[in-house]
Amino acid sequence: MKRRAYGLLVLVALVMGTLAVVASIRLGEPLRDPDGFLGPSWLRLPLMVLGAFVVDVVPRSLWRARGAWRTFPDHARTIIREHWTRDRIALVSIGLSSFFITYVSYRNLKNFLPFLAGEPQDAALHQIDQLLTFGHEPAILLHQALGENVTAHVLAFVYVLFLPISPASLIVWLVWSRNISYGYWYATAHCLTWAFGTLSYYLVPSLGPNFAYPWLYVDLDQTSVKALQDALYYGRKDVLYNPFADSIQSVAGFASLHVGIILTLALVTQYCVRHAWIRWTVWSFFALTVLSTLYFGWHYLADDLAGAFIAIVSVWIGGLATGQKFDRRGRSSHPTTSTSRVPVSDRDGRDDQADPADEGATGDQPDRAGSVPLTP
Repeated sequence: MKRRAYGLLVLVALVMGTLAVVASIRLGEPLRDPDGFLGPSWLRLPLMVLGAFVVDVVPRSLWRARGAWRTFPDHARTIIREHWTRDRIALVSIGLSSFFITYVSYRNLKNFLPFLAGEPQDAALHQIDQLLTFGHEPAILLHQALGENVTAHVLAFVYVLFLPISPASLIVWLVWSRNISYGYWYATAHCLTWAFGTLSYYLVPSLGPNFAYPWLYVDLDQTSVKALQDALYYGRKDVLYNPFADSIQSVAGFASLHVGIILTLALVTQYCVRHAWIRWTVWSFFALTVLSTLYFGWHYLADDLAGAFIAIVSVWIGGLATGQKFDRRGRSSHPTTSTSRVPVSDRDGRDDQADPADEGATGDQPDRAGSVPLTP
């Protein structure tokens, strides 16, 4: 017996999409595809895939041609045939579509928060912050330790870098993961993190310390983060008090999805990528992301802890759903398949072997340790 590795991924997208539609009908508000700095997601995501396709095919074709330009088309066709298999195209299509539905639903459900969720719980979260820091303000401690000028600009760059990294990391795993099941793993965990994060917004509604206690951050240098916070503040005001505004409400504190998404990326990278420098780079970026969320007052300590918990649960559930076998009490893993078809454990707890015909359907095979590099 076998199941499809994309089953949970599609289910998450369907549930999120249904919830967004129901909320939209209840409030009488239209669903929107929120624009990013690269345009609407329905446009920027396919363009990123097209860019990844070009980056995958063109440089390698040029390298193989070695100046023999007439052979370039033949090499390009060979690379497409080797890497862009039916399984790869299905992974990209299903992963991209599911993420699009999940993310757009997340943004709309976040927009509906002021009308569907309860009162903000910032006072309670702020008390937890002071309890954990023995009566101090975490942000003030960081400002005193790190300064409020140069550090502000460095951490602002780190924080804003999340905006392209979130979709770009998904594209990388869909296009270049050499084991198909790893692509489904990251896509599933990625969408689960957005979904669980949306749930946490409604369970513990909050604004975040910068919006609830803005006087703690007035001495920081003007950065892109400050401009973003101002835009979100006025966008929320428009949604609440201006019935003719076309703004979207994007303020929510608990839990931190900056922490959740980047930790999801770090964990799947730790399990799947064998190059140590890539793993250390992602972990370093995660540490700086956590620091930036507290430094600028985007989140309370409890928000970051909850975001980390969401990421761990999402990666674990996503791994089980896509056929990853966890070893050494979860410290390592290996795939049970290299396609979308995942063997289901039998009654004795043994895993059925993947169909050899399925394993031969793609050239993307795991190495002996089950750790597969992202690069072709």
